[in-house]
Amino acid sequence: MTVADPEIQLLLPAADVAEPEFSIVIPALNEELTIADFVAWCHEGMQKAGVQGEILIVDSGTDKTTELAIAGGARVLRTPKRGLGRAYQDALPFVRGKYLLLGDCDCTYDFREIAPFVEKFRNGAEFVMGSRFRGYIEPGSMPPLHRYLGTPVTTFILNVIFASHFSDIHCGMRGIGKQAFERMDLRSQSWEYASEMVLKSVHMRLKTEEVPIRFLKDREGRLSHHKRSGWFSPWHAAWINLRAMFVYGADFFLFKPGLVLLAAGSLLTFPLSFGPITVGPVVLSMHWMVLGMSLALLGLQCVYMGILSQVFFDYAGDVTAKWFRRFRYTRAVVLSGVVFTIGFGCALSLVRPYLQGGLRLTYEHPENHLAFTGLMLMIAGFMSFTFTLILHATAFAVRRS
Repeated sequence: MTVADPEIQLLLPAADVAEPEFSIVIPALNEELTIADFVAWCHEGMQKAGVQGEILIVDSGTDKTTELAIAGGARVLRTPKRGLGRAYQDALPFVRGKYLLLGDCDCTYDFREIAPFVEKFRNGAEFVMGSRFRGYIEPGSMPPLHRYLGTPVTTFILNVIFASHFSDIHCGMRGIGKQAFERMDLRSQSWEYASEMVLKSVHMRLKTEEVPIRFLKDREGRLSHHKRSGWFSPWHAAWINLRAMFVYGADFFLFKPGLVLLAAGSLLTFPLSFGPITVGPVVLSMHWMVLGMSLALLGLQCVYMGILSQVFFDYAGDVTAKWFRRFRYTRAVVLSGVVFTIGFGCALSLVRPYLQGGLRLTYEHPENHLAFTGLMLMIAGFMSFTFTLILHATAFAVRRS
């Protein structure tokens, strides 16, 4: 069967499954050593779980993987080699099951034990993560660098940023409902798809479960894709996964830190608006005011960017509705104008001493302090006005079904 894209071709086995409830979707790249056993494992796992399912292998290799998979009773989607994440995107239009189970076909994940995934889905789960650390890790199956540093550290970072409770974010054996997968709209082409999927599951507030799984050693004679790509591959994969975490978790670095900076800066700036203040041996003068003004404006910018990041990743819509209520267009624009006008009025206090001083200003003049406050209010007012425009522009730019 050939589809509109001439580079993609769906090949069917002789005994194809009709109306599957469950779809096992697996990318493959030159896996002829393990593919026959893997397909047999999938059949065994579905039989034990009591589920009618299909096996869809997304093959972009050059060996006998396709022929062996079809002979074992799997569907094969032939695609160009263009990344692990892209393989799942290519496969989605061909998935017939209500639920998807993803993973690798190298027989390191034990697909003979898929019953826990089926049970979780039938009990209402939308996203089911496998966990090697809560299950069984065969000695020698996971390099120490991955087991004791890479996976625990990146999992910890993700849990901190998103207030989640995952134990193994890099486990490749995971399941997701088809409708949720379609709404997720994966964009990543490579390894970072794994983190994107986890991060979007949090943003989408999917009902998420974890199940323990068995993780086994590579077959003798098989090299993992990381080893095939060289020593730097695990580090590169870690970096692009961290990049995905930081991009999708931008709000963590913006909104709450911005509130702290805004509060600290305001506390330094406004009390000094009418001149220096002495606190014990410390004289808080204009230099402190400049620091406060910088912190306050930086904080305000972070708060506004944090709100926008929340809107960009708001799949449910309630966060967006909240900020639109708080920044109603007319009210927000009017308040921005009022803040700007007050700031402009404060800045005008420098005009009289400027003219009286022969078009010169002295550092000691008390109006300098009020003018700094005015300048900060003018910038804050203009920032608030432009933020309101951008926020309301997202109503047109960010559309989700």
